[in-house]
Amino acid sequence: MGTRMTDAPPVVKRTARAILLAGNDTELIVIKRTKPDRPPYWITPGGGVEPSDTTVLDALHREVSEELGARITGAVPAFVDTVPHVPEPGERTPPGLKVQHFFVCRLTAMDPALRHGPEVTEPRGEYEIVRLPFTPDGLGAVDLVPFTLRGYLIRNIAGVRALLAPDLG
Repeated sequence: MGTRMTDAPPVVKRTARAILLAGNDTELIVIKRTKPDRPPYWITPGGGVEPSDTTVLDALHREVSEELGARITGAVPAFVDTVPHVPEPGERTPPGLKVQHFFVCRLTAMDPALRHGPEVTEPRGEYEIVRLPFTPDGLGAVDLVPFTLRGYLIRNIAGVRALLAPDLG
């Protein structure tokens, strides 16, 4: 007998993250995160969908602005990852599932001096903006998380670029 839908943990958090291409789609903009007592890791820009966000796409634009001082264009859904959500100390979101929506998009402007939001005002560790070569070697050279995204990107570089092709409509 299979698992019923009601037996699955609830989705308690959704995030919007940017697979942000730059340099004629040859670079991926990521954030190197360094926290005390933990090895560095790299993440795509983005974060939680807030009650003030009308859509997941609105959250994506807000997060890219906050974390990078950037504007984007394109924003096509590319990848979804569902993982257990374990609340951090002090977080009000209960345990359950987190659905991460990844959108491929292009950088139109970035000024790190315009960064704002909790990553700037109340940082937990360091946030360094990095341009990675958007190649298997470039992606494989860092601990890009989640690991499922890293594998997807390494296997699908041409396909990810094609998601921004003008003839997709």
